[in-house]
Formats: sequence, structure tokens, C-alpha cells
Amino acid sequence: MRFILGVSFTVLMLGLPVISEAASRYQPLNGNPDGTYTVDSQHSNVFFTIGHVGITEFTGRFDKIAGTYTFNSANPGKDKVAVTIPVSSLNTDFPARNHDLLGKDFFDMSQYPDIAFKSTKYVPINTRSGELYGNLDLHGVTRPVVFYVTRIGAGEVSYLPKPWGGYLTGFVATTAIHRSDYGMKADLPAGLSNTVTIKVEIEGVRTRK
Repeated sequence: MRFILGVSFTVLMLGLPVISEAASRYQPLNGNPDGTYTVDSQHSNVFFTIGHVGITEFTGRFDKIAGTYTFNSANPGKDKVAVTIPVSSLNTDFPARNHDLLGKDFFDMSQYPDIAFKSTKYVPINTRSGELYGNLDLHGVTRPVVFYVTRIGAGEVSYLPKPWGGYLTGFVATTAIHRSDYGMKADLPAGLSNTVTIKVEIEGVRTRK
């Protein structure tokens, strides 16, 4: 208690603002998410997790994602998503591993430079989550997938400068695929798992209501 009071006194003496616990508590915005959005690539992430040698799980990521999405809470039939991920943006924080994964045994970047997803329908589960159906184009193969989607927040964020500020929404989407379905069979079955889980964290700037 004495330490806390001493810190508060020091803050006051230095003229620094005192922020109450209630005022500083982080709260997702709860505005209307409807509209058409452009993906903010600086605040969006794509992660993939794969089992490694039967011992643990390993997560890598793609550092770039571009695209648009439309959300219509009154008419989910108008919801749509189209995103593209440059394979060259793969990053596992280890250059030699990046080189192997971008080569012919795995993503084969020179022949298949992009990963793409285009939705076919969105089925709400409740007001904040739903199932996003669509086609995933990976390694030259296009197959249907279903993402489980959760809306995190929506609202006006005026203190961020353009191109990041404005009316924003954010979603997290997850799914799992078998990489062998896309012709990626290296190190099966013992070295790396066939199942790959995917997590996409999307933040978008509204371009049209």
C-alpha cells in the first residue's frame, strides 16, 4: 500500500495524469459493423500452425494480406469476402526454414505466388459469430473450406491517422485443412502433421456504408 501511495504521489509531483482503473480498462467497440471494408494489412495477420515431429506445434505467419469484405447484419446473403496473401510474405523468423517452405517441396512460390480465398456464403450463429463458407486457392488447388468467424469490435476510431483511422471493424477467423488435399505432401506422415490450423486476424477500414 505504501508503494502504491508513493507512486501516486510521484506521479502528481511530476504533473503526470492519473488514470483510474475504470477509465483505463480496455473495451472493444460495439458499433454497427455493416458496410464494405478494405483490409488494413498493417493491422491484420495470418497464422498457420502445424505439428512438428510428433513433439510440439509450430506456428508461422504471412506478413501481408490484401482484400475487401462486406458485412450486412440484416441480410447475410449480401456478405462477401475476397482476400489474397502473397506467398513471398511467409515468415517463420528463420531464413533457412523460410527458404525451404517457399521451395518446391512446400509452397512452391515460383509457380504459385498467391494464396486466395473467396467466400460463397455467411451463416450467422449469433450476433457476433458465424460460419464463412468459401473456396481456398492454395498451391494450385481450389477446395471449399469453412471459417468460424467472431467479430471483435466495430466503431469510429478518429485518433488514428489515415490510412488506418476511420470507421473500423475487426474479426478473427479460424479453420483447419489437410495440406495433402492441396498437393503438399512433404514430410508426411512422421515429420510434419497433415492437419494445419489457420487463424486470420482481420482489421478493415470502411469504404462504404
